[in-house]
Amino acid sequence: MFKQISLLIIRFIVGGLFIFSGMIKVNDPVGTAIKLEEYFDVFSNDIASFFHLFKDIALPLAVFLVVAEVVLGVMLILGVRLRFTVWALSLMILFFTFLTFYSAYFNKVTDCGCFGDAIKLTPWESFTKDVILLVLIAVLFFFRKDLSNDGPSWAKWSVRISLVLSVFLAVTAIRNLPFIDFRAYKEGVNIPQAMQPSAPLQYNYIMRKGGDEFVFDQYPADDSYEFVEMKLVNEEALPKISDFAVWNEEGDYTEEILQGKKAVVLITNISKMNRDHLDKIDELLIGIKGSEVKPVLVAASSEDEIQGLLESRGWEMEGFQGDATVIKTIMRSNPGLMLLNDGVVIKKYHFRNTPPSSEVISLLK
Repeated sequence: MFKQISLLIIRFIVGGLFIFSGMIKVNDPVGTAIKLEEYFDVFSNDIASFFHLFKDIALPLAVFLVVAEVVLGVMLILGVRLRFTVWALSLMILFFTFLTFYSAYFNKVTDCGCFGDAIKLTPWESFTKDVILLVLIAVLFFFRKDLSNDGPSWAKWSVRISLVLSVFLAVTAIRNLPFIDFRAYKEGVNIPQAMQPSAPLQYNYIMRKGGDEFVFDQYPADDSYEFVEMKLVNEEALPKISDFAVWNEEGDYTEEILQGKKAVVLITNISKMNRDHLDKIDELLIGIKGSEVKPVLVAASSEDEIQGLLESRGWEMEGFQGDATVIKTIMRSNPGLMLLNDGVVIKKYHFRNTPPSSEVISLLK
């Protein structure tokens, strides 16, 4: 009896964590795909070059993984095909544990994306979490013969519903934008304020003298102390945004883009940009011409590519360069539109949902 209750508790803990993790990532499969691309880049350089090929299927692979997390979690809790479920979870947690260990030990990918952008974990925290899950799943695996291998019909229907619903939500998030934005550039964020510390940064100065180490909250005036290192005390006060910048061959444009009313067209990569809905952007730019709203293009591409796109489309606006990682963080669409009012993110749009000019002008009044 005690064993069965213990196994049931473990099933609920593991299943609940997988459902929670999966649902957060179902909300933003593109973010999971970006994280997988980071791993594939690292593995192609450190392990074998063929890992680079997986970047082309990062998005469908991301959808498969996040949906599998949700469905397997539901199956584990409801007791549907438990032996298969435990096998599948064992393989999945071994894969995740390898990824987080590699990230932590070699300091390669500093955020595993285990809980998307909702909960940030350090590499070692992620690895510890996976080790705990690995132990719990190992217990289930060891006692898998004691687990019922079938569930009631209503449970099987619940699994099917969770599968359909998860796929539907993932595809909808890909074709639009995440339902809930956990990122630093979500709507309502004041970017200039987020680029500043929330409080004065405080440091401890580790000094050495006579073989002993001393800690000071101010740098000592005594020259007999040897500097060892400086540690930030209040990390929570660090700026939420530290990498936002746009520029062109004439210089930095970051300060200017955060002033006034801006309709910012963001492009991760011009050569890979979806061109099916560019006519909507054409109409938008024509509609806001002469208004207070100034259109701006920011792309993670070369100056020549940016100017070539502006000329080919007849877009009358300035073009600037930006970092690809930052643009991907801001916008899960290539291209996408972000409305700024004195640096405050008013609204973001997937290219499929590019708004009419009247809506943009109204939002930026």
